[in-house]
Amino acid sequence: MTRERADRADLLRTMPLMAEELLDATDHEIIALLREDARRTFSDIAVRVSLSTAAVKRRVDRLREKGVITGFTVQVDHAKLGWGIEAFAQLRFFGSTNVAEIVETTTRIPEAQAVFTIAGDPDAVVWLRSRDMAHLQSTIDELRRSHRITSTRTLIVLDSWVRGEDRPE
Repeated sequence: MTRERADRADLLRTMPLMAEELLDATDHEIIALLREDARRTFSDIAVRVSLSTAAVKRRVDRLREKGVITGFTVQVDHAKLGWGIEAFAQLRFFGSTNVAEIVETTTRIPEAQAVFTIAGDPDAVVWLRSRDMAHLQSTIDELRRSHRITSTRTLIVLDSWVRGEDRPE
């Protein structure tokens, strides 16, 4: 393969594609089955979508190569692991704090599950998990001790729903 052709292949592989160019109904069905059970075998999926096992494997490989499927994961009941309190903390930072400083400030605590820097006010939202309310309070206090954070607002999750996940009975 010539260098020019290899460069074009790399560009096409990383170029975002329109959804209709990349995914058909069968791809969506395969993704739904894998979201339901990431350990599902290609042969089981093949039966459900009326394709051969090899065809399912090729489709999953293509979806992974294009970055549609980014990994396979397990769903965990965090409450059963002792982390039953979930909250979101809205954070306002001093002056023109850059994104790297926001991420560094928030991810140093193990209770931070994700950090979202956002446009407007506040500057960031942090998804937190804690053992109990006292633990959540100490986590918020720890964030407040940062000289970069000027104010916080905590939103405690009462219940949640996530698209593609079954709700426990």
